[in-house]
Amino acid sequence: MIGGSLAASIPSPPAEWASFSLGPVTVHAYALCILAGIILALLLTQKRFVSFGGHADTVWDIAIWAIPFGIVGGRLYHVFSSPDAYFGPDGDIARIPQIWQGGLGIWGAIALGAVGAWIGARRAGVKLSAFADAAAPGVLLAQAIGRLGNWFNQELFGAPTTLPWGLEIDADNANFPPGTEPGTLFHPTFLYELLWNLAGVALLLLLSRRITLRGGRMFWLYAAYYTLGRVWIEALRIDDAEMITLFGVTQRLNVWTSIAVFLVSVAVLIYLTVKRDPVAELEVYLPGREPADAVEADGAHEGADRSADRSADRSADDGAATAAGTGDTAGTTPGKGASRNASATGGHASDTGQSGRNDRGNLSETDGS
Repeated sequence: MIGGSLAASIPSPPAEWASFSLGPVTVHAYALCILAGIILALLLTQKRFVSFGGHADTVWDIAIWAIPFGIVGGRLYHVFSSPDAYFGPDGDIARIPQIWQGGLGIWGAIALGAVGAWIGARRAGVKLSAFADAAAPGVLLAQAIGRLGNWFNQELFGAPTTLPWGLEIDADNANFPPGTEPGTLFHPTFLYELLWNLAGVALLLLLSRRITLRGGRMFWLYAAYYTLGRVWIEALRIDDAEMITLFGVTQRLNVWTSIAVFLVSVAVLIYLTVKRDPVAELEVYLPGREPADAVEADGAHEGADRSADRSADRSADDGAATAAGTGDTAGTTPGKGASRNASATGGHASDTGQSGRNDRGNLSETDGS
């Protein structure tokens, strides 16, 4: 309820939980949530990448490029989409690098993180689409866990609500809307997105067991799913943001961005499905960049195939020799051996009445041919 005792609600953590000190170092809960999300995402990505036929260590080689790029991109997008906090009348430009206070835009993180992943993938000889498909569910998992950081910071909540799962915000918190009655409950948009993302992780992993989502299709399915939920969740939020008017409708920049990314994702997903190459989409490494052990394994398989072919040839030769021996024996019996020799040589009628010596000569010619 609003303005009275809270019969049912979601409490926010005490302000002192947002950070704590370890000697001279201040540890922020928001940063810990981001870090936990990254670690779990990497572990899930590693497991999926190995199942694709890639090397586990390659994931970490690519991650050391993708993660820093993603963090920088996420922060730049947040500053661009919420400029008043940094460039407005009461803004402070010195807050831009202070990411522990919250504020990472997912689209900037995805865009610049993809650049970093591309650099890392090229250096590792990996196809970017293969890595993106392996990473997609993990990225969504990281986003879900990262939303807990907004809860600790008491930020990015939605409009007032009377729902029993409304979120409590301290009236003296800097993010509490001015002029709002103390005790007002707000939509817990952090929780909505957290649950939406977790459901998406389960859905993507389930679909990957039923159908082949490779060649970039898993990544674009992730993008379509996430933006579908982000549109309505973002529309509930009341924190400061850049407002854009399109087609006579004024909405937050992130709402329009989510709609645009959703449409692009669906279009690309359809295109990749129609134009898919079932063989090429399963390739993990760039041509000529396969790991040495994979090349050796292929060589071993080829060697095994050649050995099998030679064994088959020897078996065929032995069978032919056995047949020839049978013909020699039969050739001592007039008529019977000649008949077999006639069949083996394509039916030389003139050989039928010849001696066993001539029969053996015909068999020798047949075996040679």
